[in-house]
Amino acid sequence: MFNKTLPAIILLFLLATLSYNLKGQIIKGEALLGMNLTQVDGDEVFGFKKVGANVGGGILIPFGERGRWDASFELLYTQKGSWQKAQYNDSLNNGTIITGEYKLNLHYMEVPVLVMYTDKEFVSLGAGLSWGRLIGVKEWEHGKLVDSTTINSGTYSKNDFSALVDFRIRIYKSLKFNLRYQYSFVKIRTREFEDLAGDTWTRKQYNNVITFRLIWVFNEEQSRKNFQNAVP
Repeated sequence: MFNKTLPAIILLFLLATLSYNLKGQIIKGEALLGMNLTQVDGDEVFGFKKVGANVGGGILIPFGERGRWDASFELLYTQKGSWQKAQYNDSLNNGTIITGEYKLNLHYMEVPVLVMYTDKEFVSLGAGLSWGRLIGVKEWEHGKLVDSTTINSGTYSKNDFSALVDFRIRIYKSLKFNLRYQYSFVKIRTREFEDLAGDTWTRKQYNNVITFRLIWVFNEEQSRKNFQNAVP
C-alpha cells in the first residue's frame, strides 16, 4: 500500500503547488525528460553501459537575494541498473554457449530535494539528496532470467538513498539542458561472488548514475518579476 500510494500523494502535492502564490512569489514548475547512464558499483561489471529513462516533474520555490536561490522538489520515474555483453564462449556437447552476459533493470519512483543557485539567469548549480522507492526489478545472468530476484525477495533494498550534484544551462527561453551526477550512500545490495578457483568474496553494491535531461520551466519570468517588484 505504501509503495503504491506515496508517489501519487507527492505528485498531487506538486501539481497543486505549481501555480500557488507564496507571499507574492510564484512557484516555478518543471517538466523533466531525459536519460540515465548507470552502473552498479560492487557487481563486478564496469562502465556506464546501462541506459534508462529519467522523466517527471518538479517545483522550484525561489528564496534569497533577487530570487537567485531555489528549493527544488522533484517526482521522477527513473531506471537504473547494470549491463554487460557476453564475454566469452564455452563449448558444451558439441555446441557453443555464450557466458558472462549480465543485465540488471531497477525501476524507481524517486524524490530528489535540492538547493539551486542561478547566476545571471543563465547557469544554475545545485546539490541535494534523493530518496528512491524500488517499484520493479529484473536480473539476467548469462542471458537467463534470475527467477529468485523479485521486488519482494529482499535481494535488493526497496529504498535507495543518494546524494547528487546538478548543473543546468539555459538553451532557449525556458528550456534548459541538465547534467546530473548521483551516487547511493546506502548500499542497495550485498552479494557474495565466487570465481572458478572456488575463492569467494563479498561486495556491497551502490547505484552510480549520470543523467542528461531537458527541462522546461513554467512561470519563470513571472516569478522573476515578482521578486524584483518585492525588493524595496
